[in-house]
Amino acid sequence: MTGSVPKAAAGPRSIALIGPQGAGKSTLFDALLLAAGAPAKRQTDVRGRPGSEARLGHCAFLGERWSILDCAGSVEFAFETSAALMAVDLAVVVCEPTTERISNLPLLLKSLEEHNLPHLIFINKIDTLAGSFQDAIAALQTHSTRPLLARQLPIRAGDAVIGYIDVVTGRAYRYGEKQSVEPIELPPQMREPEKQALTGLTETLADQDDALMEKLLEDVTPTPEELYQHLRKDQAKGSIVEVLIGAASRGHGVYRLWKALRHDVPTAIETAQRRGVPAGDQPAVQIFKTVQAGKLCYGRVWRGALRDGATLDGVRVGGIYRFAGAESVRAPEADAGELVALGRLDGVATGAFLGGAQMEPFPEPPPPVYELAVTTKDRKDDVKLSAALQKLVQDDPSLSIEHRPETGETVLRGQGEIHLNAAIERLSSVYNVLVTVSAPKIAYKETIRRAVSQHGRVKRQTGGHGQFADVKLEVEPRPRGAGFLFTDKIVGGSVPRNYIPAVREAAEEAMQKGPLGYPVVDVGVTLVDGGFHAVDSSDMAFRTATRIAIAEALAKAEPVLLEPVDHVTVSVPNAFTAAAQRLLSGRRGQIMGYTEKPGWPGWDDVEALAPAAELHDFIMDLRSDTMGLGAYRRRFDHLSEARR
Repeated sequence: MTGSVPKAAAGPRSIALIGPQGAGKSTLFDALLLAAGAPAKRQTDVRGRPGSEARLGHCAFLGERWSILDCAGSVEFAFETSAALMAVDLAVVVCEPTTERISNLPLLLKSLEEHNLPHLIFINKIDTLAGSFQDAIAALQTHSTRPLLARQLPIRAGDAVIGYIDVVTGRAYRYGEKQSVEPIELPPQMREPEKQALTGLTETLADQDDALMEKLLEDVTPTPEELYQHLRKDQAKGSIVEVLIGAASRGHGVYRLWKALRHDVPTAIETAQRRGVPAGDQPAVQIFKTVQAGKLCYGRVWRGALRDGATLDGVRVGGIYRFAGAESVRAPEADAGELVALGRLDGVATGAFLGGAQMEPFPEPPPPVYELAVTTKDRKDDVKLSAALQKLVQDDPSLSIEHRPETGETVLRGQGEIHLNAAIERLSSVYNVLVTVSAPKIAYKETIRRAVSQHGRVKRQTGGHGQFADVKLEVEPRPRGAGFLFTDKIVGGSVPRNYIPAVREAAEEAMQKGPLGYPVVDVGVTLVDGGFHAVDSSDMAFRTATRIAIAEALAKAEPVLLEPVDHVTVSVPNAFTAAAQRLLSGRRGQIMGYTEKPGWPGWDDVEALAPAAELHDFIMDLRSDTMGLGAYRRRFDHLSEARR
């Protein structure tokens, strides 16, 4: 930002690097730390183990302190990224310079807008630019509701990008070795594109400021210093999005990105005000990630100076850590604006706000889209597994556990195969619980198609009291969802009243497993007649007779298998609506229709009814067919006869 007016050094600030997998976030993370004199290597936590999905680094650039989060690129860790965005002053969206790869950004940009978080875009791998730079900017703009301002234009020599032009100053630079640049003459063929870019930038800034608009209407050309001031103000409040370029693997554009960050990232005070954190001197911290149920927490210090050993809301801080390269360094305190790791906050959950302050709600985790049944390899670990799973869910609220009595399984649910595999790995490496996983069983049921009458009789004489009971039952199907119904039509005392409860209970118990091996539903049983013996009849005898009658009746009544059918809502950009419908139809789905997704222009919600048996790996095909953008939610709708 050559030519800008330096401002006083700000307090600690924080940024998050976000973007699709393969965009080069981690490379940029390392390059930023390297440029600030803090080499980055594979990070370990304070116990010497490899770091979690997101990396945290600390450095100082030109005397100012920074916390940098390198967020996971996989959509399966979107909740972790969303939580991190609650903690930072600004996000840097890292993308590649192709319209195909840019099409992966809508979810990220939508999330930033929902968080009301200032952000800028860094087009990485600019050395691979093959098409028009203007086309790349236009593709980006289609996914952003905020105006994009290109701060730099690439300079080409043949097919190679050799440097850039600073749009505000009109100065040209050639990329040198590592992170160096050298001034060069503005190439003649770039004069008109630079002029157009400057005009567009100035007019967009004028749309945000009446005084600047008046100057333009009076044909007064604003100075670079004025433009920088407007850029800083509008970028900090999130009304514009600056776009910078570079190639992190070569060090190109990294120093210029640092200077833009230094001038345009909001201060910690500005961010706290935007987030609604009350002012004050007492320290307040929000936890945006936990590890091992609070043994290690990553938090944002929102106000005050947090000291090691301090007690917040009854919880004592057992260590404050910053990350310098590959090492964690214990610190005596952390200032407002810093992201730090905190030790031994046992039981503190992700999203917890310590310090009594109130602010906007923490993000809700997305609904699960993939699940696995989990069993221990050693039955002695069953109790350990339950405790470990609870801690995993406490660390990551986008995981959930469900115990399914119908199948006897413990099911771990999350955001995809990668997400759950990472959780399974933590069970082994952190909690020393070895498990096997499988696709969850489908909770099939069965019912009957026709009514039958059945006689059940028990007569045993073994000396002394015998066993005698006689029942006549009518067994018939009921409407789907009506459940089980027992009716007593005994007249004349053929079955004494004191034995009828035993018949009812035995009939209901007999429905737990039908001739096809599954629970029986939607059946009515009517006791119409029977017989008894004054000495040999008993509750046990009538139970036995009833079970015999029910088993024979169900086998004769044309049993049929029922499968659960879910109501599914698939959300996709409307360019993929037809693909989503084909995918659902190919999984025996019944398409109910589609409508525009509320609050998501250009997106559709496709409604369908689909068998649960077809949905285990549905998210994988959906993401594959929609460039990773598709998502869905489901809920049980009804039972339907299974197709064979």
